[in-house]
Amino acid sequence: METKTINLQVSAGVADAYESASAEEKRKLEALLSSRLREAVQHRKRGRSLEEIMDEMSRRAQQRGLTREKLDEILDDE
Repeated sequence: METKTINLQVSAGVADAYESASAEEKRKLEALLSSRLREAVQHRKRGRSLEEIMDEMSRRAQQRGLTREKLDEILDDE
């Protein structure tokens, strides 16, 4: 698969966590982000709005047990 580098604005905590990650962790994070971005692009091509896509991702996360408290904890760790 051909790859290309893009720049994304993220919080300083996220950037610091990524920069301090091992090469293997970075590879996994990049694969995860690539997958999620690809999914969002595919939905957009089908006429879905970004808001609809984000709502669906939120519903999926909640179904898998992600609560507001857990999300806040994850974000605070960054």
